[in-house]
Amino acid sequence: MFHPEGPSFVELMRQALASTERGYDLIAPKFDRTPFRTPDALLAVMAELIGGPRSIGAALDVCCGTGAAMIHLRPLCTERVVGVDFSAGMLDEARRRVAAAPGDARIELVRGDALALPFDGEMDVVTCVGAFGHVLAEDEDRFVAGIARALRPGGRFVFVTSRPPRVTDPWFWTARGFNAVMRVRNALLRPPFIMYYLTFLWPDVRPLLERHGFAVEAHEGLCPPPYERGIVVSATKR
Repeated sequence: MFHPEGPSFVELMRQALASTERGYDLIAPKFDRTPFRTPDALLAVMAELIGGPRSIGAALDVCCGTGAAMIHLRPLCTERVVGVDFSAGMLDEARRRVAAAPGDARIELVRGDALALPFDGEMDVVTCVGAFGHVLAEDEDRFVAGIARALRPGGRFVFVTSRPPRVTDPWFWTARGFNAVMRVRNALLRPPFIMYYLTFLWPDVRPLLERHGFAVEAHEGLCPPPYERGIVVSATKR
């Protein structure tokens, strides 16, 4: 779990005791050396499903972090690739990393709230990777509504998820245990740190997407080992 160049246990504890925004500011310079960063193998599969080089005009990555998905999106875009995140520290890292990515699409980094996206019918593709745990269940409709609003008709919301783990799967108990700890932490400490596992899972997420006008397809069997359980969801705005 701990990379030699990644954050120490103490640094991770400082993150967990801070607010969500401040926590990511603290960990931003070392975030790409943590297990929380979505692997490039999954991002490559997602990008391939979206299309080939210069096949879309504009793309938006919500909760862009250090820009990992934007690096894969930029070669696909002819106009612009936009990242939104509320952490200034993560955006600073993204600014440096995405500038070196292949492609000539304009890079835009916006500090903002994923529940209040400032876009209206401007995007061909919206992605979100590794960040659904930061969206509380009661905010999921607002979150998806903002993504739908940002897309042009026929635009796609593309992301990677999985099916719920079985009770016999060790990950089931690890995730449940982590969630329980976070609920206790957030009940006792302010400001909260919002991060929960087992969210936006397939097929539970399907009705949520359809409620906001999406036609939904799930692609299984595309993700390479050791991520075979990954499911790439492509939701097209009607």
